[in-house]
Amino acid sequence: MRPVIKLVLAPHADDEVLGLGGSIARWAREGHAVHVVVATRGYPPVWSPEEENACRAEALRAHARLGVASARFLDLPAAELDTLMHRELNHHLLEAVRSLSPEELYLPFPGDLHRDHQLVFHSALVAARPGSPGFPRRLYAYETLSETNWNAPQLTPGFIPNHFVDISGTLEDKLDAFALFRSQVRPPPHERSLGTLRALAVLRGATVGLAAAEAFVTIRTVA
Repeated sequence: MRPVIKLVLAPHADDEVLGLGGSIARWAREGHAVHVVVATRGYPPVWSPEEENACRAEALRAHARLGVASARFLDLPAAELDTLMHRELNHHLLEAVRSLSPEELYLPFPGDLHRDHQLVFHSALVAARPGSPGFPRRLYAYETLSETNWNAPQLTPGFIPNHFVDISGTLEDKLDAFALFRSQVRPPPHERSLGTLRALAVLRGATVGLAAAEAFVTIRTVA
């Protein structure tokens, strides 16, 4: 199997693990290069430097557990991306995409409740426009528990997956990686509990005859 460069854009540290940690672990095992770009960081007064530094360290440990090839943090303001000029966010993501020239790009779902997720999705589409140098040929949107499931599908896009990745062999890797996010893990039945993550993987797998899977919406593929 030919190695493929894959890029995951995460609005916040932990979105990449929640959304596709099992797939990242599987792809890394198969020899693909999976890179992660985290768009934001928390700033005072909402987050203390100590809280943000702890979350950054958790992210790096989780990435190491999954086999992420490289991680980049853009340090844009978390929960305040809507205060930036749209072209500024476009610029940051365009530069990140072009620096890696990935064949596959994974984005947060545009119907997610969090405004940061929506903005990263739209700016990423600008960065991935066909015709630009080294544009990604396959684009997918992933689901993020605590964001995708809280949208209003009667008013905004509903998450209807049409692409599934078998993570039967790497579900435990995903759960181990998220457990390293001690600042983010919550007790069940919270969406950010390990039990809920397992339940979603089993449900997604069952819909396509697998023991566990992660689900995506295909945005575009160019053969």
